[in-house]
Amino acid sequence: MKYDIRNVERKPDYRNLMKVLEGKSPSRPTLFEFFLNDSLYAFLLEKNNLVFSDVNEYYMLRTKAYLKAGYDYITILACDMRFNPYDPHNIKTKSLNDVPVIFDRKSFDDYEWPDPEEFDYSRLDYVGERLPDGMKIIPYGPGGVFENVISLMGYDNMCYALYDDSQLVNDIFEKVGTTLMKYYEIVCPRNDVMAVISNDDWGFNTQPMMSSEHIRKYVIPWHREIVKIIHAADKPAILHSCGNLESVMDDIISIGYDAKHSFEDNIIPVEDFYESYKNRIAVMGGIDLDFVCRATPEEIHERSKKMLEKGIKGYALGSGNSIPEYVPVENYMAMISAVYE
Repeated sequence: MKYDIRNVERKPDYRNLMKVLEGKSPSRPTLFEFFLNDSLYAFLLEKNNLVFSDVNEYYMLRTKAYLKAGYDYITILACDMRFNPYDPHNIKTKSLNDVPVIFDRKSFDDYEWPDPEEFDYSRLDYVGERLPDGMKIIPYGPGGVFENVISLMGYDNMCYALYDDSQLVNDIFEKVGTTLMKYYEIVCPRNDVMAVISNDDWGFNTQPMMSSEHIRKYVIPWHREIVKIIHAADKPAILHSCGNLESVMDDIISIGYDAKHSFEDNIIPVEDFYESYKNRIAVMGGIDLDFVCRATPEEIHERSKKMLEKGIKGYALGSGNSIPEYVPVENYMAMISAVYE
């Protein structure tokens, strides 16, 4: 494989990613990815498949794979908390209207809400105690405020309720928002945590999933509170949010997010986004996932090199979203190998 870097020495140093998140120039080109996939973890570790006995061992294997690929951190879901236990999990595709569980005031009042303090966060301790020198942890959430409201209500039902019962919608957002605030209050202060991802998809390819006015009323206030919690722990806050968010991008920056992740060429190529916002927010990843799947390894490598040349300050190289199993391994390697030159 032309771009195989598994045997290339690359010492991790999380301070490079910290410089990116601060809008500065790292001492060397730096990688960022939300997550990869189990087949790719096995490939990076030169194993036939990923075998593990528990969640701690799983995250340690992921950590070793991230280290092998040249990342300075590992992303971890801090606990197994979920808002809707009936929502399909770890499937390839799903509907925005799957198994809603809150339909009206009674179902809201009767619902058993998760308590973040009742969950086990020991995987953070386990991995933190075994981190390779130079690596840190970046936790992410059990979905975001908007995503979990949709999971609980169903997208269509939520849209109707915005006009038929706006107080119910407001109360569900408040309950989800305050619960996630508790989650981040538990996660953020840990010493091995270097930054935190707030992951919450807001948009379709053409526009946000609610009007900009509704986004500002129901979603943004809770993200502002979450960012305050992350910053109070002296950690940078990364927003992972898919979709066309152009109409609320100024709001995202005003919230205080240090970095934005998730980009698609059919919305705005990362090169153009970087030129527009490079002095206002750090840019993470952005090499379009469809491009990474369809282009040749040489084309992917060349685009990645050019983006690194453009993104001297406040940029880390990676895909526009994540690396699912259908991404050709050679194409992924062609992308990340650009940081080794």
